[in-house]
Amino acid sequence: MSKISIITINYNNLQGLEKTMQSVVNQNLKDFEYIVIDGGSTDGSASYIEQNASLINYYVSEKDSGIYNAMNKGIKVAT
Repeated sequence: MSKISIITINYNNLQGLEKTMQSVVNQNLKDFEYIVIDGGSTDGSASYIEQNASLINYYVSEKDSGIYNAMNKGIKVAT
């Protein structure tokens, strides 16, 4: 069975990030890698990501040029 990659992108949406991450980690299927790309949020999202780093295979919080740039960052690190 192949492993899938789940990529979450976020920018200053802590509430949405929390709901999304909880949904992903509570899935019955566990054979996936989880990637979180944050655009340098200032609303506490970066701290939340770091606090939950053990649930994430790869994460970064840095300024990007928008939604497509963020998704492309995730795709580049996906295996």
